[in-house]
Amino acid sequence: MTDAPLKLFNSLTRSLEVFEPIHPGEARVYTCGPTVYNYPHIGNMRAYVFADVLGRTMTWKGLKLTHVINITDVGHLTDDADAGEDKMEKMAAEKAQSIWDIAEHYKQAYWADVRALNIRQPAQWTVATDYVPQMIEFAKGIAEKHCYELESGLYFDVSTVADYGRLARANTEEGEGRIEAVEGKRNAADFAIWRKTPPGESRQMEWDSPWGRGAPGWHLECSVMSGEVLGFPFDIHTGGIDHREIHHPNEIAQNQAHCCTNGLDDPRNSGARIWMHNNFLVERSGKMSKSSGEFLRLQLLIDKGYHPLAYRLMCLQAHYRSELEFSWDGLGAALTRLKRMVMAWERLLQTPPKDAGSPTAIEQILSGHNDRFDGAISEDLNTAVALTVFEELLAAKKISSDYRLELLRKFDAVLGFGFDGLTRADLRIRPKAATIGEEQVEQAIAFRKELRAQQNYPALDRQRDELAAAGIEVMDGDPLGWEWKLA
Repeated sequence: MTDAPLKLFNSLTRSLEVFEPIHPGEARVYTCGPTVYNYPHIGNMRAYVFADVLGRTMTWKGLKLTHVINITDVGHLTDDADAGEDKMEKMAAEKAQSIWDIAEHYKQAYWADVRALNIRQPAQWTVATDYVPQMIEFAKGIAEKHCYELESGLYFDVSTVADYGRLARANTEEGEGRIEAVEGKRNAADFAIWRKTPPGESRQMEWDSPWGRGAPGWHLECSVMSGEVLGFPFDIHTGGIDHREIHHPNEIAQNQAHCCTNGLDDPRNSGARIWMHNNFLVERSGKMSKSSGEFLRLQLLIDKGYHPLAYRLMCLQAHYRSELEFSWDGLGAALTRLKRMVMAWERLLQTPPKDAGSPTAIEQILSGHNDRFDGAISEDLNTAVALTVFEELLAAKKISSDYRLELLRKFDAVLGFGFDGLTRADLRIRPKAATIGEEQVEQAIAFRKELRAQQNYPALDRQRDELAAAGIEVMDGDPLGWEWKLA
């Protein structure tokens, strides 16, 4: 078996690069986490599925993984380009609740989605408000050379660092990095490091600083937490492609200022060796925006009867850098594919090992599957091809079950479905709108067996139609017996 070099697309250089860890044998990864002012939508969760596969790939490659995901509970404004209200303060006022209660509620909701999607726990969750003293020290360290003070707070002067905006290609790609000028700023792209609380007002989250009582800027938080836990430079910084335009260029500028480094011809000067971004999940009805008031949550998928791992599969069927269109038909197709995989896995578990034939021949076959899987996942996390290799080995009946299971479990550790703990019955989730309960369905199926024994086919047909009207799909002859019929 061969081990292909791991190649990853670096958004900073816009090129595919062989991954070489800064610290031998260890991969240090930072992922921009949620601002816990509302529930995450499924587009948000695509970023964490992607980061999870990246981390699992590092483990597959034999590296120790140190993965950090932050929780933003202060400082993120309603406009990422440094304007508007603090998202947390705004939601707390709308709900008439403590901002701390708001943060805790939505943090727990996000973690529930993480568990439902079988996303591994990172080495550390960093919560922004736990690092405010370090943020103040960081800001003090860069203020003299790189910042200036306005009535509203401390601002970073982007002209003081080399290559500002290179990540976003602000100067060469139309539409990226464009920020409207704001009165008082030296440069349109300058951003707040520290925001003073306006005179006569108070915030639920505010701290004393050399620039007045107030709160840190969103961009400052990630620079401080990534540097504090992982150290500069670390290996990989991930996030959604929406961060590539403003948030991550601002992080990079702060990192350059803090580390007293030069331009970005050497990517390590950005604070991270590689910057990786997943593309958008697109939903044509416009329900992927939280500002609409109604948006697609993972819980909504579950309420409609779809297992959350069907959404994970939907994400892995596309390359993380490709735009992915969400549709209910597409999700249904992913659920069907997942069911087939689970059924094949269950059959494999029940299949006794057989005489495998020539050990050399079997080793060559398995080596071929392993090399193809490794080659796919090593080529910038090509999960679509890796899934196909997984399914081919799952169906390779000429290979003894014990040999197949050993390698398939290793593949599954990268793909992250947890097939050993997953059954078809687990995938049969009751839609919230269903008018019939599982116990009633089981009774109807038992009665159906009696009707079949009596050869009462007209009654069987009528019952099938009645169950279908209640959202039940009868599967005569199938050990599972029935499933919820998804519209």
